[in-house]
Amino acid sequence: MTAPAAQKIFADRVSRIEISATMAVTAEAAKLRAQGTNLVDFGAGEPHFATPRHIKDAAIAAIEANFTRYTMVSGIPEVRKAIVERHAADFGSNYTPEEAIFTTGGKLALFQAIQVLVDHGDEVVLPVPYWVSFKDIIQYAGGKPVYLETNEAENFRVTAAAIERAITPRTKAIILNSPSNPSGAVIAPADLEKIVRLAHARGIYLLLDECYAYLQFTGAPISGGSFTDCKEHLVVLGSLSKTYAMTGWRAGFALAPKPIIQAMSKLQSQNTSSTAAVVQKAAIAALNGPQQCVAEMRNDYLSLRDQVLGGLREIPGVTCTVPQGAFYVYPNVSAFLGKGGIRTTTEMATRLLHEAHVVTVPGEAFGTHEHIRISYAVSHADVDEGLKRMKDFFAKLD
Repeated sequence: MTAPAAQKIFADRVSRIEISATMAVTAEAAKLRAQGTNLVDFGAGEPHFATPRHIKDAAIAAIEANFTRYTMVSGIPEVRKAIVERHAADFGSNYTPEEAIFTTGGKLALFQAIQVLVDHGDEVVLPVPYWVSFKDIIQYAGGKPVYLETNEAENFRVTAAAIERAITPRTKAIILNSPSNPSGAVIAPADLEKIVRLAHARGIYLLLDECYAYLQFTGAPISGGSFTDCKEHLVVLGSLSKTYAMTGWRAGFALAPKPIIQAMSKLQSQNTSSTAAVVQKAAIAALNGPQQCVAEMRNDYLSLRDQVLGGLREIPGVTCTVPQGAFYVYPNVSAFLGKGGIRTTTEMATRLLHEAHVVTVPGEAFGTHEHIRISYAVSHADVDEGLKRMKDFFAKLD
């Protein structure tokens, strides 16, 4: 008598994704930190600033007023109004509160947008390097990422011409992240407009991850949502996490045509329901309150960027493009691959963590094989110390 076949436990869709590389790095670093290891953390992309006082006060006031119950799935009317008014004031968009949804972090907005738009076999154009979760979320939905390689010599620039060449009859969506995580690259305004209009003309949905939109170092912040005559095929994905130092609050949003927002709300009603009520009140304070804190943080990030670039230039063999936004650098460390038994940037990041006690993220997580990502959202002292440790580490490999 033959033994019964082993019962399948997990759904196929779970095998199409991997654990977030940045979260895995964070977890490994936490273990070492708990053991007393002194780490310089260039890993997770998280502002080193405290959440501004007026935002915290709004949350405290909400708790004291017992504003702690369930809300509408898409967010209370006041928070959606604050989202569309802030976006209109800064970027000239013309969304209504019914075209906005408030989500538990920007990642959930992205996840839900892809789930409601991308079906099995649909292609999604994805520039490389890409943020770690893009690929997995597309694949979880059954979609196929179509990787668009960018040129490091051209600062990882994404152009309209390259996007057009990547489009096929099966293209359902394009994802753009500008400023980019991990490279800090910014899409030129002229190219952004061409891509928005190209997607609209072809009936392709353009998902714009703009969570670093306010952290741009070259000119005024821009948004694809500014091209109001093309909004039928636009989904603007945003977050308060980076702009207002609110990562742990989990405050994100999407702006899109009403049918897409309704579909996202339906999906959200079956997962998180609403976002935490007090977070919505904090978000209103962030969006409606003074914006000087945003400018101050951006100025410090610019100073930190120049500091970290200067330090990397002092490490022989390391080269790096100049980021135009966000708070990451993406140095090329290929000169050290093959030395000291290090074959991949994953192995390099592991060795840096355990031997130099510096947290970085390997380029394989972002679709490249010669880079590591450094988040410089840390103190100026940590930048100096971390780069000193890295310089010493690489010197020992020669």
